[in-house]
Amino acid sequence: GSLLGLCLISQILTGLFLAMHYTSDISTAFSTVNHICRDVNYGWLIRNLHANGASFFFICIYMHIARGLYYGSYL
Repeated sequence: GSLLGLCLISQILTGLFLAMHYTSDISTAFSTVNHICRDVNYGWLIRNLHANGASFFFICIYMHIARGLYYGSYL
């Protein structure tokens, strides 16, 4: 439960920082991702934390659900 909360908070924070610099226009989307990785301070780290944090979040969700099913806490 605590890892899920930590992952969720880190996903929200890194997502907000990424959204500050991202443009969803079809002609400038790739260049804004390039801008985030090259020109923003630690933008590459924020982008990698956001991408890998999503995978870790789903792993934590699956483990949390599996633990509940294993111990029969659904009754």
